[in-house]
Amino acid sequence: MRKIIVSATIALIAAVSFAAPSQAGYYGYGHKPHCFIKKIKSYDYYGNLVIKKIKVCK
Repeated sequence: MRKIIVSATIALIAAVSFAAPSQAGYYGYGHKPHCFIKKIKSYDYYGNLVIKKIKVCK
């Protein structure tokens, strides 16, 4: 009987220890990506200024 209780306790502890990090979410532990808008200046075939806005997240 003691072996069953000990093995059940070990299995429960193992299951809880693996389940806790999976609840952290996609970014983990409250970390959220830092995003900003990057502007890229270039010129088209006719010499006109073209500005592209690109969202960059880290």
